[in-house]
Amino acid sequence: MDLFVRKHQKKINGTLGCFDRMLFRGYLPIQSGWAMAQFLNQNQISFVRLKDFLIDNANKINQHAKTMAAKLHRPFQYLTVPTRKEDLARKMAEDEGIKRGLVCIFSVLEPCRTFSFKFEKGRPFVQSARRKCLFIYFYFMDRKFGLIHVKLQTWFPMQIQVYLNGHDWLERKLTANGISFTKHDNVFLRVANWERAQMLADRFTGLDWPRILERYARYVNPLLKRSLHGYQHYWVTSQSEYSTVIIFKSSSDLRELFPRLLSHSTLCFGAKDVMAFLGRKLTGHFGGEIISDMKDGVWGRRIPGARIKHRVKENWLKMYDKAGSVLRVEMVINNPEEFKVRKKVTRKNRRVLEWVSMRKGVAYLFRYLEVSRQANYRYLEALAVVDDPTPAMQQLDDITTRKKTASGRGVRAFNPLSRDDVQLFKAVMAGHHHIRGLSNSDIRASLEDSPHLRDLALNPKKQSAKVSRILNRFHAHKLIAKIPRTRRWRVTDRGKQIMAASLCLRDIAFPELFRKNAAA
Repeated sequence: MDLFVRKHQKKINGTLGCFDRMLFRGYLPIQSGWAMAQFLNQNQISFVRLKDFLIDNANKINQHAKTMAAKLHRPFQYLTVPTRKEDLARKMAEDEGIKRGLVCIFSVLEPCRTFSFKFEKGRPFVQSARRKCLFIYFYFMDRKFGLIHVKLQTWFPMQIQVYLNGHDWLERKLTANGISFTKHDNVFLRVANWERAQMLADRFTGLDWPRILERYARYVNPLLKRSLHGYQHYWVTSQSEYSTVIIFKSSSDLRELFPRLLSHSTLCFGAKDVMAFLGRKLTGHFGGEIISDMKDGVWGRRIPGARIKHRVKENWLKMYDKAGSVLRVEMVINNPEEFKVRKKVTRKNRRVLEWVSMRKGVAYLFRYLEVSRQANYRYLEALAVVDDPTPAMQQLDDITTRKKTASGRGVRAFNPLSRDDVQLFKAVMAGHHHIRGLSNSDIRASLEDSPHLRDLALNPKKQSAKVSRILNRFHAHKLIAKIPRTRRWRVTDRGKQIMAASLCLRDIAFPELFRKNAAA
C-alpha cells in the first residue's frame, strides 16, 4: 500500500485499517446427533418425553425474551415479513436516544439445523436435520461496541450468533482517548491522530472474545443456568470484514481517479492476480470459481456507490468509494481454511514451522487481521500503477477547447476520437520527425492522399497554405513548437503525451471496450 499512498500523498489526508462487520457464532458440545443422544441419556430423557422436553425448553427461551422486554419496557415483536432488522433497531435507538442497554427484541421463523429422530432396529436414533424454528434477535446498545445483536436459536442445539461492528468499537476508543474525529456512515472522514487511531484499531484482536461473547450468551439463554448448566460455547469467527480506507482531501481528488481504478481492476486483474492478492497461487488442483464483477460502474464516469468485487469461493475482496472522498478496499472472510498461515505444529515429537490452514476459532482472530491486511495492501500496491488522471483530463479539456493565435485569430479545437484529427496526429507523430523535426513539406507528403489535401492535389500552393494553417492550429494548442532559426517544428512533450494517448484511445482502448461491452 505504501507505493499507492506515496504516489498520491499530496491528495491524501490519512489511512486507516479496521475491522468492520463481524459475525461470531457459538456452538455448544451437543451439535452432532451422537452428542445430543449422549446429552439426553445423561439427563434421563426418554424418547416418549423428548418432544415435550424440546418444546418446553423452546418456550422457556421465548418467555425469557418476553419477560426481559417487559421488565426493561422495550418492544418485543414477532416479524412475519422480511425486514431489515438492524436498520429498524438503529432507528429506534436514535429516535429514543438509547445509549446503553436493550433496544428491542424480534422473533423470526427461519431455517435452522436441528435434529430428527428415527427408529432403527427397535431403538431411537438421533441425527442432524434441516427444519424451521423460531429465532430470537436481541438488539443491545453496548457501552464498548455500540449496536450489537445476539441471535439465538430456540430449538436444540441452540446455536447463537453475535454481530458487532469494529468501527463502532473504534469510535468509542477514540472518544475515551480524547482523539477528535468525524465519522459518517460507518467511515472515518477525519481523525486528529491517524497513527494513534491505527494503534487502537489493532487492539481489536486482543480483546478477551470468549469472555465477551459468553457473557451475552448467558444473558439471553436461561437454559445455561438450568438444563445446560456447566456447558460452554466454542466461539468461532463466522464472518469478518476488514477494511483499509484512504481518505482523500476532497471528493474532487478522488472523482477522476476512482473510475480509472475500477477500469484497471476489471480489465487487468485476472484469476491469477486475484489469487495472488489473497496470498495464494492458482494451480490445476484449484476447485471452484474466481469471479470478478463490477456494479454500477461506467467507463470514464464516477458513480457514487460503484464497486468491484473479486470472489474466490466463499471469500471476496472488493473496492468501492464512500462518502465521496474515501477509497475503501475490503477483505471479507467466510471460510478461513482457504488461507495458509505459518504456524508451529508437532511433527514426530518435534515443533516445526509449517504452512497450515487458518482456523475459525476466535483465538485466531489475529490471523484474520494478518491475512486481510496483506490482501488489501497487495491490491492497493497493484493499483499504484494507475496514474492520477487529473492532469491528463485537464490537458484533454484544453485541446478540445477553441484557441486563439498570437494575432487573435481563432483556431478549431481537436477531437481525439475524430478520424480526421487522428490522421493529423499520426502525420505529426511519425517517428522520423522526432530526429530532425517536421516541415510543411513533410506534412504535405504524409497527408497527400488524405481527405485533408486530396481535393487540392492539383494546387500545391493551396496545399502548402492549408498545411500552414494546420501547423498554426497545432502551435496554438502547444502541441508543436518552432525550432529556432529554421522553418521546422518539433513536437512538444505536451504534444507527445496528448497525441500518443489519443492514438491509443482510438486504435486500442475504444475498440477493446466496445468489444467487451458488446459481449456483456
